Order: sequence, then C-alpha cells, then structure tokens
Amino acid sequence: MIVKIYNKSKNQLPAYASAYAAGMDLRADLSEPVVLQPLERKLIPTGLFIELPPDCEAQIRPRSGLALKHGITVLNTPGTIDADYRGEIGVILINLSQEPFEIQPGERIAQMVIAQFRQVELVEVSSLDELSGTERGAGGFGHSGKQ
Repeated sequence: MIVKIYNKSKNQLPAYASAYAAGMDLRADLSEPVVLQPLERKLIPTGLFIELPPDCEAQIRPRSGLALKHGITVLNTPGTIDADYRGEIGVILINLSQEPFEIQPGERIAQMVIAQFRQVELVEVSSLDELSGTERGAGGFGHSGKQ
C-alpha cells in the first residue's frame, strides 16, 4: 500500500524499525526542548501530513519505552487520523509520572500504525432478544478471572 506523506520537519520519515514491526516511530518537530510537568498534557507537532487511502486510518499509539521508563503516554490512545484529514499530525502526550519530562527535538514520541477498516450500516433492533446469543453473553470487565 502506498501512502503519500509530506514532511516539513527536519526529522527523517517514519519507518519500521524491524521486519515485522506494526508501527512506525513519530518524532517531535520542535525547535527547542519542551518540558511536560507531572499530569500535564501538550500537543506535540510532528511536521508530518499524510494522505491515506479511503479505507484506512492512522492510529497513534504510545511508545512502550517512554511509558514504562518515564510514565509518558498518548492521552487519547489510540488516536485516530481519518483518511480525509490533511492537517499536521499532532500527538497529545501526557506525563503520568511524578517527575518533569523533557521532550527533545527529534525525539521519538509515539508510533503510527496504518490500519484498514470497514464502515458499517447500523440496523436498530427493538429488543436485546434480537441479538444472537453467545457463550460469553454479557460477561465482561474481568469476568473470565485472573488466569
């Protein structure tokens, strides 16, 4: 699949880090470091603009290393970039740690996964009895135990 991308930043284009990687790292397009205080959130620009195929979205997800080591995550994860959006990709980062975190220009701040989807037509039914039954039923939120 081909996706057109315009890069106004000085950073390299996003790329897959390994042969089977699902996500491409996004980098901060900053002229100087930005500090995220504990529990503070900021929109961090990437300098990237994309044109996705009509049946695709770009999902913006946290980087596991930033989350584990520093408590930095993407606030609306996964963020969705729709195929008809042509603005700059921005990443809403939040600092969930108790220490300030400094984001450096060009630092890898999130990952982007391109995913295909299908739009559906919703058909309203008049009662729950019209939905098919399953073994799981309404069980959720930990209904299957700890194992």
